[in-house]
Amino acid sequence: MNSPIPSRLIEKKRRGGEFTQDEMEAFFLGFLSGEVPDYQMAAFLMAVHFRGFSSAELESLLDLMINSGEVLDLSHIPSPKVDKHSTGGVGDKTSLVLAPLAAELGLCVPMMSGRGLGHTSGTLDKLEAIPGFRTQMTLGEFRSVLEEIGVAMIGQTGEIAPLDRRLYALRDATSTVPSLPLIAASIMSKKLAEGIQGLVLDVKTGEGAFLPALEDSRELARTMVRLGESRGVRTTSLVTGMDAPLGRAVGNGLETREALQCLTGEGPEDLADLSAALVGEMLYLGGLEGSPEAGVLRARKALSQGRGVERMARMVELQGGDPSVVEDPLRIPQAPEVEVLTAQASGFVSEISPGSLGYGVVELGGGRLRMGDAADLRVGFVLGVKLGDRVEPGTPLGEVHAADAHGLEKGLGILQNAVALGPEPPPQLRPSPILERVQGSE
Repeated sequence: MNSPIPSRLIEKKRRGGEFTQDEMEAFFLGFLSGEVPDYQMAAFLMAVHFRGFSSAELESLLDLMINSGEVLDLSHIPSPKVDKHSTGGVGDKTSLVLAPLAAELGLCVPMMSGRGLGHTSGTLDKLEAIPGFRTQMTLGEFRSVLEEIGVAMIGQTGEIAPLDRRLYALRDATSTVPSLPLIAASIMSKKLAEGIQGLVLDVKTGEGAFLPALEDSRELARTMVRLGESRGVRTTSLVTGMDAPLGRAVGNGLETREALQCLTGEGPEDLADLSAALVGEMLYLGGLEGSPEAGVLRARKALSQGRGVERMARMVELQGGDPSVVEDPLRIPQAPEVEVLTAQASGFVSEISPGSLGYGVVELGGGRLRMGDAADLRVGFVLGVKLGDRVEPGTPLGEVHAADAHGLEKGLGILQNAVALGPEPPPQLRPSPILERVQGSE
């Protein structure tokens, strides 16, 4: 590729023009091969952030991402292959609950996940809070675990969608991660390369979500459902609220502990409800239930019976972790400094800011603002109240888990500011975090 061509293509997109198929291939494959330098791709990503992509451009980029690496063939595994992906929210630990539960109910769940970035934690970080757990495995090892127990949870390997990996690193560095078409292509390229037959998407919306505006979340959900369905993968999406943390724990190791407790039937109700709803959708897409509602009932019953616990312990063992943690979540390493914050006045809990708590975990050293940052998996918060609760002076509002005394003091201030009290219960408390269901043609 001659050097002037990338500049002309960048200008074309900056002016709102649409790329042809040949231009898409030349530009993106040139980037993958090193002919198009990072700084030119960074300029292009910024243009896309402001100008967007047409449907044809998005379809083309998705195909290029998928075909830039290996597409798994899991056809030799007889169980229906169905996965789930969440766009990320504060306290969202549903993957650790639903993956073993769905496998226990007859699905094969080949889950490739990511790390936390910004104010939301990642599934890989939560799993690595389990001593010894390996999230980095070869595709051969991944297949082997799937063949044996029907579920494995790993990070994206170098063979899967390498174009997406390179683009994501630049998006992170150039603040273009929130671009809707780039989000859709990135998520779907990894999931469609897993060799799955069905996919359930959990698209978060609200103050603690990556996309706070409901209309943006709707658009992303519809776009990803369309992309999945157009490639023969049955796809549905639940748009779920993130105006308060999901569950009570915020912070990687604390969330892992809570997810394991939920697997025994003892977790927070909102976490159990959403996990069962997602598993119900997975069972429906995999053809194991005739409707999502029937799937939810089956999942809820199995969760109350603790049926996913043994499957989770087996997965932990096969991936190098300590399986005793599953039966005794308190074995997960804990922060050395813990203190309870209590209410100083009576009232009703009118707000629990998920964004404040999410970024608060980062301030305590438990998150990352850039890919590659180290994270202390022990720190975070455990809430003692939910929205609408009545409190009196001395009522525990929550716990701060910190690495040292300085972090503890900082965490107490963060928690104090995140939990607001009012004289009346907050209006319009949502009975369920599920706001909408988006489905493809059935």
